[in-house]
Amino acid sequence: MRELPKVFGDKSEDLATLFLEQEGFIVIERNYFARKLGEIDIIAQKDDVLHFIEVKSGKSESFDPIYNVTPAKLRKVINSAHYYMKSKGVDIPFSIDALIIRREEVEFIENVTL
Repeated sequence: MRELPKVFGDKSEDLATLFLEQEGFIVIERNYFARKLGEIDIIAQKDDVLHFIEVKSGKSESFDPIYNVTPAKLRKVINSAHYYMKSKGVDIPFSIDALIIRREEVEFIENVTL
C-alpha cells in the first residue's frame, strides 16, 4: 500500500527534528504558518542564531528533493521568517536553511540564498 504524502512528510520532519537536536539545535516550532505568506517547516536556534528550515524529502531515486527548494519557495520562507520575527518581537541574527532527506541520509544546507 502506498504511503500518504502527509504521513511521509511528517516522518521526514520527525527525522529532521531528531537530526537537528543531535547537532545541538533547540527546536522552537514546527509547521509555523504565517498568515497568507506560507509555512516554515522548522524554526530552531543554535548559538544565538535563529534558523528557519525548509525540509524536503523524496522517495524517488531519479529526482533529487533539493530541486524542490525553488526561488519561489525560498521567497515564501523569507517573508514568513520576517513576519515571525516581527510578530514575536525577535531581533537576532537569522539564517534561511534547507534540510534535504534522501532515504535515511540527511544533508543540512545553511544560508540558502536566491
